[in-house]
Amino acid sequence: MLEQLIEFDKSFLIFLNNLGSQSWDGFWMVVTNKRTFIPMYLVLLYFMCKPLSKKDVFLLLISITFMIIFTDQITNLFKFTFERLRPCAQEGVLELIRQGECWGYGFFSGHSSNSMATAIFVGLMLRSLHKNLIYLLIAWSVVVAYSRIYLGLHYPLDILCGLSFGVFAGYGFYKVFEALRLRFL
Repeated sequence: MLEQLIEFDKSFLIFLNNLGSQSWDGFWMVVTNKRTFIPMYLVLLYFMCKPLSKKDVFLLLISITFMIIFTDQITNLFKFTFERLRPCAQEGVLELIRQGECWGYGFFSGHSSNSMATAIFVGLMLRSLHKNLIYLLIAWSVVVAYSRIYLGLHYPLDILCGLSFGVFAGYGFYKVFEALRLRFL
């Protein structure tokens, strides 16, 4: 059963990865670059902080910082526990896919988990101002996640697990922030 799932994951990766073309490679490299979205993060942070007191801004920044650290470190824990090579580092796969720079392990995707945690956290924080923003942020997270498949850096199951973990992390840290706010009101 596990072997069939891994084989399906490999076949699905090759299918999705080969949908791309050289003319789109640059676009997906920009999407996958963590620095690309810094301006968006700063704008969203501004809107999250705007209605908050100084104390609440401090709690918000602490919550976001710990969410990113938590998500990143759990991702690394999984990578070094399961030691699943990235597709672009596996013989028999790398010859069949378009690929970005490659090293290390890939299960599960840190880009996917961090972007989804951010999407959920920010979407919940700003839902009173923009009730549909969370859907746009989730779509953005899925695009970032797909960039990892497009570039041959992750298998689809790496992405799916990363996105799923990100949902829980984003929601959990939003609840932590709410609890801290109430406790230190």
